[in-house]
Amino acid sequence: MILRRDLPADEAAVLAVHRAAFARPPSGAHGPAEVAEARLVQELHNDGSVIPGLSLAATAGDEIVGHVVCSRGSIDGRPAAGLGPLGVLPGYQRRGVGLALMHGVLAAADALDEPAILLLGNPGYYRRFGFLPAESLGVLPPGPGWAEHFQIRPLTAWDGTLRGTFRYACAFGRL
Repeated sequence: MILRRDLPADEAAVLAVHRAAFARPPSGAHGPAEVAEARLVQELHNDGSVIPGLSLAATAGDEIVGHVVCSRGSIDGRPAAGLGPLGVLPGYQRRGVGLALMHGVLAAADALDEPAILLLGNPGYYRRFGFLPAESLGVLPPGPGWAEHFQIRPLTAWDGTLRGTFRYACAFGRL
């Protein structure tokens, strides 16, 4: 498996990864609805919200088998990165692809001097990557009731002065 930046030519394959990774059973006679995570990735790219260098593809041979993206968010107007979605094709799940994508995106964000990465997810899972409850560092979630699952990973450029409410890129609000 190789990690690399995604390319414009990868768009269809990247969207297919997220559609497969987050597929839900059809809920009606009209067939499956567009998967929100795939639509989000597409809108983040269309809006120009993706942070250059923080949209990574995992490849096995010529196939894209996983993808992660960070977009520009802010903490009371100061830049911070919002992570998500991260998707892996079902046939490659539980084989270290997600782990590699997380380590890759954290290292890339640190090299780009991002102060922190924020996400909404399972604390038990993300703790292994150094994520903490965001409120413990004075960063509040964008929505009420998110506190338990809203997490932050401070990076080398974190100086402790970023405090306030986090706002995701506008595409998140259109979901």
